[in-house]
Amino acid sequence: MLPTSTLQIYGEFTEEIPPSEEYLTLHFSPNSAARKRRWGNFGLSADFLGDYFAAFFPGDEVPESKINLRDTVKAAVSFIANELLENAVKFNEDAANCPVSISLHLYEREIIFCVVNYANPTIAETYQTFIRELLNSDLDEFYTQQLEKAATGMSGSSMGLLTMINDYAARFGWKFQPFEPYPDVIEVRVLVRLDL
Repeated sequence: MLPTSTLQIYGEFTEEIPPSEEYLTLHFSPNSAARKRRWGNFGLSADFLGDYFAAFFPGDEVPESKINLRDTVKAAVSFIANELLENAVKFNEDAANCPVSISLHLYEREIIFCVVNYANPTIAETYQTFIRELLNSDLDEFYTQQLEKAATGMSGSSMGLLTMINDYAARFGWKFQPFEPYPDVIEVRVLVRLDL
């Protein structure tokens, strides 16, 4: 069992997100009843983020491809935002009474996603165990193992996260820290970098 009273950082996490001229932040109600009623809306929110950020890109085709850049950005942002939001909401601790948030920051060559939610220590420890296993594994081998796990119906395969890494070359950073007002709540901050 990891000490939940200390700060834990993994992957490519940076404390300060560089300023960007284009960014957008959405907050979702801390009330679990409201979140459950609006579960389907998280996909709509992710699609909105995809549409919003795709508008900054020309409809030009990607070199050596028939796919245009705008559609590529829209699909990638929508998928990644949806996966991040669903996980943040699913594992959010109601006792914190704080909103789940997602921020996207646009730069010339990348988009940075930052998602914040609050988890109970058991959930946070399970997530950290998965992260350490991911970071210490051969990605292709780990991806195959998790695919097999998902195919057999075992929960916790984390295929969404692995798909972001494998299919979109997303780079992750994670920060876990105690949430001051509540000793039994861990603030979880996930940073995802998507190259353009």
